[in-house]
Amino acid sequence: MEFKYDVVVVGAGHAGCEAATAAAKLGAKTCLITMDMNKIAQMSCNPAIGGIAKGQIVREIDALGGHTGEVTDQTAIQFRMLNRSKGPAMWSPRAQCDRGKFIWAWRNVLENTPNLSIWQDQVVELLTEEEKTPRGELANAACSVAQRRVRGLRTLHGAFFHAPCVIITAGTFLNGLMHIGRTKIPGGRCAELPSLHLSESIAACGITVGRMKTGTPVRIDGRSVDFSLMQRQDGESDFHKFSYMGEPRQLPQLPCWITYTNEAVHERLRAALPDSPLYNGQIQSIGPRYCPSIETKLVTFAERTEHQLFLEPEGTSTNEYYLNGFSSSLPIDAQIEALKLIPAFRNLQIYRPGYAIEYDYFDPTELRHSLESKKVDGLFLAGQVNGTTGYEEAAGQGLVAGVNAARKLAGQEPFIMRRDESYIGVLIDDLVTKGVDEPYRMFTSRAEYRILLRQDDADARLTERSYELGLATQERYNHWIRKKQAINEIEDFCNNYSVKAAHINEGLKALGSEELQRGCKLIDLIMRPGLTLSNLAPLIPTLSEKLNSIKDRREEVIEAAEVRMKYSGYIRREKEIAEKIQRLENIRIRGRFRYGDIKSLSTEARQKLAKIDPETMAQASRIPGVSPSDINVLLVMMNR
Repeated sequence: MEFKYDVVVVGAGHAGCEAATAAAKLGAKTCLITMDMNKIAQMSCNPAIGGIAKGQIVREIDALGGHTGEVTDQTAIQFRMLNRSKGPAMWSPRAQCDRGKFIWAWRNVLENTPNLSIWQDQVVELLTEEEKTPRGELANAACSVAQRRVRGLRTLHGAFFHAPCVIITAGTFLNGLMHIGRTKIPGGRCAELPSLHLSESIAACGITVGRMKTGTPVRIDGRSVDFSLMQRQDGESDFHKFSYMGEPRQLPQLPCWITYTNEAVHERLRAALPDSPLYNGQIQSIGPRYCPSIETKLVTFAERTEHQLFLEPEGTSTNEYYLNGFSSSLPIDAQIEALKLIPAFRNLQIYRPGYAIEYDYFDPTELRHSLESKKVDGLFLAGQVNGTTGYEEAAGQGLVAGVNAARKLAGQEPFIMRRDESYIGVLIDDLVTKGVDEPYRMFTSRAEYRILLRQDDADARLTERSYELGLATQERYNHWIRKKQAINEIEDFCNNYSVKAAHINEGLKALGSEELQRGCKLIDLIMRPGLTLSNLAPLIPTLSEKLNSIKDRREEVIEAAEVRMKYSGYIRREKEIAEKIQRLENIRIRGRFRYGDIKSLSTEARQKLAKIDPETMAQASRIPGVSPSDINVLLVMMNR
């Protein structure tokens, strides 16, 4: 066995798995190093994939040829499309997964990917060397600059890996420290050792290191729960899934359950706050604003008398449940005693308590958009080490890092996605442009072009680019071309087919839609609220025949065509907004606003704009926490 590779990936979480498979599929001889092969792609927190904006990222990963979507479909035990009450730009797929089966499905992918090896060990040192880089075309030795470049890695077992490209995807393991009340335990996850020394060797290269915090809830024995006192929440069984390829969900579909905290629960938790690491000074680092612990909720929303909790299954063959909404680092007795005051949990038994974890991350503004370090040539960083939170954000970064490591070795230009092209592009641009002062989580509000970045059109945006890269397979490309042709045929039909009033008015009346005064094109009916291709098809035999002629992914094709037709006007308008964004550098706003008085801005935006008082609108748009929606509010006020 030779320990010489083109690319070595450190850490087999969601970022590491996508990075390793992407690099290997592009021809790089790749090794994935993990501390435990039985914990590959472990879902450290909630065993779920997707959610608001996160689901769109997974669809993009799939369209690019990644594997998170197909692994999720194989192991899903509940699927739901969130935000259905809103427009299609907000629709976000989410799936609860079988935690154990998810691990083994990913391991099956990794072990059957050509050019990819796996090594179980802990990396303790990044090996680099100094090289002189000429500064400009006319540079000589006297005006060259010293830059470090990757040479390889050293592991705890004493193995030396030689590689010109290294991708660090270590998650929360770098100097990880767990907190349960006043108890502190070194670890990257419950019952798993931290990664020591690697962070220091990276920092020695001049890379800025910081500390962040995240948390996870208690795990509950379902046999001790009175489900009759909870509200049942079933999943959906329609055609939606994550991957554009593969088969529908195969595992039994399980319900989730809803319950609420109460005043008695809150009183018990408040009594324990002096022992909370978050409030007694034990934890100094910043946690995720958008996934607060239960103790943070009590302090921040002191007026609330209850908080919603979701009890979610961990798999088809286990009694273990995850209590979503009850992330905590309070002492064990406080967690248990408080939960027992909820009627459904009066006989509560738990497998392990919730805990907080602190870990090292690296300043993402020191990265290029390719996710390669500006300070160490050949070093790529992806996932939570860049200050993000979430499996989906990590996986998206991992795929981009893996692609770019392979392209760097081949002497090719880096693969970079624009903000109007993907949520992954938005994510990476935010990281490298704005940096982070708290764990970064993706939301639809972070994207200026939400109507262009829908979950249904990720394949339209990215499959052909991925195919050109060599990442998407011929099968995937052909699948997209067939779908594209089918969508175009439906749109052409609707744009050209004439509907006569006498033939359809009775049906329109039955659907609660206004009758026609004269004939029109079918597209005009499609544009009406409440009218769809599916409910118009029984009224128009030719349309019904057209839709029934679609043999492959019929429902998916119909939905994609319908969304494109219904929202064509919004798409045109969004392109106009994009042109305005490019002119923001010329709009000076310092001293023009009293931000604290603008209630239409988010609370976070008001606070940060008032603190920084940006010079231009462009500078305001780059402030973390100031969303594109907030910028649009300021633009409207400027016009006034």
